[in-house]
Amino acid sequence: MQRTISILPAFIFFLLSLFSTAQESPEVNLGGALRFNYNLSSWKPEQKNRGGDFGYDMFRINAVAAYKGVYVNAEFRHYSESFGGGMLKQGWFGYKFNEQDELQLGLTQVPFGIQQYNSHNWFFNLGYYMGLEDDHDMGLKFIHLGENIEYHLAYFKNAEELNFGNTSAVSPSRYSYDVAGNNKEVHQGIIKFVYKVGDSLQSRFGISAQYGGLYNINTKETGDHYALALHYEAFYKSWNLKSEAMLVAHNPQNEFGNSEKIITMAAYGAPYEVAADFNLYTLAVSRDVPVDWGPISNLQFYNDFGWMQKKEAAFEGSFMNVTGVLVTAGNLYTYIDYAAGYNHSWLGGNFVDDFAAGNPNAKWEARFNINFGYYF
Repeated sequence: MQRTISILPAFIFFLLSLFSTAQESPEVNLGGALRFNYNLSSWKPEQKNRGGDFGYDMFRINAVAAYKGVYVNAEFRHYSESFGGGMLKQGWFGYKFNEQDELQLGLTQVPFGIQQYNSHNWFFNLGYYMGLEDDHDMGLKFIHLGENIEYHLAYFKNAEELNFGNTSAVSPSRYSYDVAGNNKEVHQGIIKFVYKVGDSLQSRFGISAQYGGLYNINTKETGDHYALALHYEAFYKSWNLKSEAMLVAHNPQNEFGNSEKIITMAAYGAPYEVAADFNLYTLAVSRDVPVDWGPISNLQFYNDFGWMQKKEAAFEGSFMNVTGVLVTAGNLYTYIDYAAGYNHSWLGGNFVDDFAAGNPNAKWEARFNINFGYYF
């Protein structure tokens, strides 16, 4: 197979190596996690008759290596085949100019909204299911982490690309939710700014904006999509508050007869429909309670809420609320969650279009979930 190398990224890291004064010997650190999951869902009568199901969730390997200031950070996960099988969650090359400035190249986290997570629970918050929380795409990102000012500048050529055919559709075997079907995310620019202030009450006021193209593999035309977000995070003693308000729009150039009020998104081995235009509001709060119960050292209680307000008048809104506790016992972290959803594809109802048209006669469904994860 002929191998080609992009000139610009290679040149960037060649220049960085010239100025590097970091360690003279290679460093390698390996880690990972093994997780099992128990769930009992209100919309699955046969599962309720069995008393729920307990089984394999995920196994992952993490690797961080560095030499002469240039490093790599990668995480590979393996889920069951029905949830997408093996996938690279993240993998990027990095360089730190100093303690505040860093450059990353590869499959790296999209700097949009509160990071690393806009939630506390195992399910994330509602924005994750629209590609707006813990999303990872292919591109270049610069990060400045000052004492009071933080900003991120990024360019993403496209989302994770697994099929390199001429007209290949986006593969659903991925960790991050991205636009799929006949449309592909291309040439996305992002800017994020955060102002940090406070001592006993630490506050992070932020604004994020992203804009990019949507290339349709049938019409060969490029539409666009954008998102704006205001976000605020606060830390006070053992309390944490996360809040976001987002405006999101997609304008695909679909074939005649295909609705442009709906887009397809995919992850974990399956696609579903999402409203093209919507507002999203989230509010999450947690409190840590230190304990001394044998190996158990901390209990984190939380409640995470999300509301998807769809712009199309005929579409029904989607809601999500998760109440739970994270139990820390050494390297074993156990999430005990009661996750409730209304027109939520992963919480009852119709998986295919709950996040799009939805069902005006839907009812709240819930899933009791316990996730056991040992992280090493």
